[in-house]
Amino acid sequence: MSNNNNTPSTWTNLSWTVKLAMSVISWGIKLSRRSDGSVNRRLMSFFDFKSPPSSINGVKTSDIIVDPSRNLWFRLYVPITTTTTTAATNDVNSSQLPVIVHFHGGGFACICADSVGSDNLCRRLAKELNAVIVSVNYRNSPEHKYPSQVEDGFDVLRYIELNPNFEGFPTDADLKNCFVSGDSAGGNLAHHVALKGSNYGFRNLRIVG
Repeated sequence: MSNNNNTPSTWTNLSWTVKLAMSVISWGIKLSRRSDGSVNRRLMSFFDFKSPPSSINGVKTSDIIVDPSRNLWFRLYVPITTTTTTAATNDVNSSQLPVIVHFHGGGFACICADSVGSDNLCRRLAKELNAVIVSVNYRNSPEHKYPSQVEDGFDVLRYIELNPNFEGFPTDADLKNCFVSGDSAGGNLAHHVALKGSNYGFRNLRIVG
């Protein structure tokens, strides 16, 4: 099969700011990784830029603590919308927002839910999909070995189901229309968390994709 050299690569289509951010974090990960597989967290912190909770670009964010003993928390993204009247549908659930539980990438060892790249992605998902995003800050390896990351993701699902009225969670969020997603290593976690969640028997939460 021949390659079409006229088709621009994904890298070519990216903006220079995204290219710069990806290059910096990639370089930082390589420098921070020790020969034994561990990560120099102090050095990594110089490359892993953080983004605080904020209300910008049509999305409001806040950080919710699940278990401080293991630094388990998630960043909540809620699209800022105005109430409008429409006759497009008679579906009583048409105004409810789907909930997407997202896992960031980073080779299971780097990046956090408040890293700039992860924050930008989840903010964009919330705005363009008009959905509530729950970005899980799971424990990184190799300090925390498998299945710590899966347990963290599952416990966030349980937290949302058992505490649907926690501060910042919108009343029009539809827990019966919940999705689990992830990028890179986060996609692997999303798969395993979804499997575990589908076998658990949630009462107020339903994973549909």
